[in-house]
Amino acid sequence: MQRLYDFLRRHPTWVDGFWAVVLFGLSCVSVTNLDGAPNYHGSLPVALTVSVVLCTVVALRRCMPEKMLLVAAAVGLAQVVLDQQAIIADFAMLVIIYTVAADGAAWASRVGLVAGLVAGTLAQMRWPEERTSVLGNIAIAVFKTVPFALAWVLGDSLRTRRAYLAQLEERAARLEKEREAQSKVAVAAERARIARELHDVVAHNVSVMVVQADGAAYVLDTAPDQAKKALETISGTGRQALAEMRRLLGVLRTGEHKEAGEYVPQPDVEQIDELVEQCRSAGLPVDFKVEGTPRPLPSGVELTAYRIVQEALTNTRKHGGPNAGASVRLVYFDDGLGLLVEDDGKGAPHELYEEGGADGQGHGLIGMRERVGMVGGTLDAGPRPGGGFRISVLLPLKQAH
Repeated sequence: MQRLYDFLRRHPTWVDGFWAVVLFGLSCVSVTNLDGAPNYHGSLPVALTVSVVLCTVVALRRCMPEKMLLVAAAVGLAQVVLDQQAIIADFAMLVIIYTVAADGAAWASRVGLVAGLVAGTLAQMRWPEERTSVLGNIAIAVFKTVPFALAWVLGDSLRTRRAYLAQLEERAARLEKEREAQSKVAVAAERARIARELHDVVAHNVSVMVVQADGAAYVLDTAPDQAKKALETISGTGRQALAEMRRLLGVLRTGEHKEAGEYVPQPDVEQIDELVEQCRSAGLPVDFKVEGTPRPLPSGVELTAYRIVQEALTNTRKHGGPNAGASVRLVYFDDGLGLLVEDDGKGAPHELYEEGGADGQGHGLIGMRERVGMVGGTLDAGPRPGGGFRISVLLPLKQAH
């Protein structure tokens, strides 16, 4: 049964053909019973011919609605000229007027409306009721016109609804494309910003290596132990710089020229305390705790941790409300660094956190995900069950090789 239904939906002409056959059968039965009856105008051959043509109009109405409208109008005029009174097959005229109003060209819709408004009056003038007054005949003509007007109104309403739905679908598709484009632009901008910061980190590490190398060369003969210690520092810093450079090459997507000037190191986890103090002085209560044993971390991990805390606290100030408070937990694990930033504010829609950014430069959770993914970490962000927002991050500590 479902297959039959799907087939008929894909082939509406078969449905129209079925109803055309039904209409032809009813018309033949009606014409046969009326032929020869008193007060009946018309002949059996003409009636059967009209039935065949009008049923064909029903069968082909969706394939060629404009042509079928002209055929139906011609048949209607032929009935008037040949004195063939209206029969059941004339119902096809209602059908074709509805069809052109719903699916036909604009000119065909207007022609169908005019033809429908004229048809009832013309038929009543051609075959008036002999025992009815003039006002009665006018009333009958108006009554016959109403079905044609309703058929056109229904078809035109369907056309308008389809156009409205198509407009909504087009608008939704356009908005979706615009949102995807904006998201791609935001991701690209954030990656470029992260790449510039990592570039500064690598440049700083290289600068440290140069200074240590100069110091080792200076004390190589007089203080071998200090020279050895300096070489060990160069080795460790070099490995770290290589690891950061690999991440930098994986993130960088633009061909921007290097800006002239001295590079300065980017923020690290030790400066999170200063960041918290700044938030407290701005009126945001922040509870900051460090768990585990602090130890040196890769520069990229430190920068990522600082930026995430900065972004989270900025979002709390923007969306948490006047009485919001926040807590920051920094946890040192054996193989990773954990971050947990929570607030108890009123919160905001998830989309705002996606779009907002620290100091107006970042892009909220988009930037956080990019940073965390860059160092191979994981991020979980969302509303808290009791209200507010929670951001949980785990940054792995991998040894650079």
